[in-house]
Amino acid sequence: MSVLRVRVKLPKIGMTMEEATVVRFCRQPGEAFSKGDPLYEIETEKISQEVTATGDGVMVEHAVPAGSDVRVGEAVCVVEIDGVPG
Repeated sequence: MSVLRVRVKLPKIGMTMEEATVVRFCRQPGEAFSKGDPLYEIETEKISQEVTATGDGVMVEHAVPAGSDVRVGEAVCVVEIDGVPG
């Protein structure tokens, strides 16, 4: 299996959501996580929500510091996940 480095982008959670504040990171660089584990917490005018992992991996780096405003589609963190064989 090869390891893939993936930039985790801020998802669009509500129809009108354009940006959110990254309140805190739930995983630090070098820390492993499993599918469903929270990676970071965001806050908008309407919601506060944890964004969870879609698979197993390791947090590589935070692309922005906690407290930063991030637009939908911008990278929040970088993770490594198991890729396809080869």
